[in-house]
Amino acid sequence: MFATQTRTNQSINSIPHDLFEAIADLKQELNAVILAHYYQEPDIQDIADYIGDSLGLSQQAAETDADVIVFAGVHFMAETAKILNPNKLVLLPDLDAGCSLADSCPPEEFGKFKAAHPDAIVVSYINCSAAIKAMSDIICTSSNSVKIVKQIPIDQPIIFAPDKNLGRYVSEQTGRDLILWEGSCIVHETFSEKKIVQLKIEHPEAEIIAHPECEPTVLRHASYIGSTTALLKYCQESTSQDFIVATEPGIIHQMQKREPNKNFIPAPAMNNCACNECPHMRLNTLEKLYLAMKNKTPEIMIPEETRVAALKPIQKMLELSFDILPTLP
Repeated sequence: MFATQTRTNQSINSIPHDLFEAIADLKQELNAVILAHYYQEPDIQDIADYIGDSLGLSQQAAETDADVIVFAGVHFMAETAKILNPNKLVLLPDLDAGCSLADSCPPEEFGKFKAAHPDAIVVSYINCSAAIKAMSDIICTSSNSVKIVKQIPIDQPIIFAPDKNLGRYVSEQTGRDLILWEGSCIVHETFSEKKIVQLKIEHPEAEIIAHPECEPTVLRHASYIGSTTALLKYCQESTSQDFIVATEPGIIHQMQKREPNKNFIPAPAMNNCACNECPHMRLNTLEKLYLAMKNKTPEIMIPEETRVAALKPIQKMLELSFDILPTLP
């Protein structure tokens, strides 16, 4: 499924009764850091050293002095950590934790798309494979995409990949006519506009907040649009007591921890299912995280030529996003 090489588990050890304590011991033994995305299950969030969105996690991966990075997220996130840390052991609890958005942009097809627009530079959303990063000029996240595109000369054509919904949002915010790759996230496309409107009728005082990967029909009802970190911050600063949250509901765990007296309602999917939960993110469990640390596998490995090529657009993103650029390999 993935272009990177991996090492498979040699053995499955028994699971200790107290996983939190066992993981803490392994973390000390390995000099490991646990990075977790907001969409992970609550137990993983609670044991992580750092919880964040793609931009924050990239920054932490670039700055860590740990010998081992345990990435509780999806495959492209762990790849990014490896790109930034070629000499560190990078572990992913479940190697099948992929990304529908990253999968929607096959490198061979994207190469043809890029060749059809030879004058355009490529700005790729970080939710893409290492191979796509290696074909890009600048990487962005939902946190910094608008800021980055605004810094590109107005007469420079731009290919924006792979998320068409984020691309449309960036285009609206910047006034730029972007060349969009037609990729999307299965989670953010499942939200039902009809059901969200019905929820708003039932909770008239609630604010609708949404991630820019959502479709325009959902975004037009939102009082605030932002990355997962921005949504979290907004809930803390807003005087509202009720929020309808149109993004993967894993973020609600952090919202409830920081604002226990506020009410957070996950935006419903089109069908009566848990489709608003990312099936890839939820493949990671506390048990798998423990086994990954215990067995030092599955390990993320990237061919050096691809890694070096992919590092350049990530470094460009960091240059355009932070006042101080971390030292990168």
